[in-house]
Amino acid sequence: MNTDTPATPIGQSPAFLAMLAHVSDLAPIDRPVLVIGERGTGKEVVASRLAYLSPRWSQSLVKLNCAALAESLLDSELFGHEAGAFTGAVRRRVSRFEMADRGTIFLDEIANASLAVQEKLLRVIEYGRFERVGGSEPVRVDVRVIAATHEDLPALVRAGRFRADFLDRLAFDVIRIPPLRARGEDILLLADYFAQKMTAELGRAFFAGFDEAAQASLLAHDWPGNVRELRNVVERSLYRHTAWRERLSLLRIDPFGPTAAPDLVAAADERVQLERALQAHQFNQRRTAQALGLSYDQLRHRLRRHGLLAPRAPRS
Repeated sequence: MNTDTPATPIGQSPAFLAMLAHVSDLAPIDRPVLVIGERGTGKEVVASRLAYLSPRWSQSLVKLNCAALAESLLDSELFGHEAGAFTGAVRRRVSRFEMADRGTIFLDEIANASLAVQEKLLRVIEYGRFERVGGSEPVRVDVRVIAATHEDLPALVRAGRFRADFLDRLAFDVIRIPPLRARGEDILLLADYFAQKMTAELGRAFFAGFDEAAQASLLAHDWPGNVRELRNVVERSLYRHTAWRERLSLLRIDPFGPTAAPDLVAAADERVQLERALQAHQFNQRRTAQALGLSYDQLRHRLRRHGLLAPRAPRS
């Protein structure tokens, strides 16, 4: 039984709210659904919401990533196998479809399923039955299928890499999740949500917020990894923000920076960031270095490079 409430999608942008309204309208319709979205947009969250708002909400929601398994293993996972079906099959394996009977199955990265597996999936959707690998007796199930991908499936059909009949049956309707770059109004809202959760995980008393420079950087980045990337950036920046009673000024967007300490905020001028950090810490270089995740010598090197080190007073 599926008794877990799915994560609540967070957002207030028009594109996001329109997508949620589409989900609410489609959820009660007992037909297959295709969810399209770039990596990191939250396709699994949308699938969970579709299942939770459907008449099948109290039944199982079974999830399977089609990109994570080779064809033979995917076949066995989806449809199960009989004992002795192949080397190593010492006992019968119950299929994911049987686990999802009367409920919902979510097939992520459906574009990675082979043409042979697609044909079997089509027959399950069309007729509600299949045969286990190595079996001859039909297994009947009542399952709603929700599939997701970031691929252009019509283009894959034209290229002969995806079955047209399967796509026709699968895409009763299509939910398109907007990328984060199209949800500008949601970026700071999501960033604060992730920061509050990370603050609690770190056992800190409160989150002081993002300063103006950090907010500008959050809004300036194009977020190719979408919500997943935003969450990683916020969590990474927050755990390195040891002066947590003060507002966070440095976003660690790139974890693969050229130095031991990640680069200063992408799409922002390093000199401006250094000046703002110094001002925020009353020009105390050691506290500034700690807040930026730099050693004292690294900070002084960068200050010197930008002409921000006061010259030494000449000895008398």
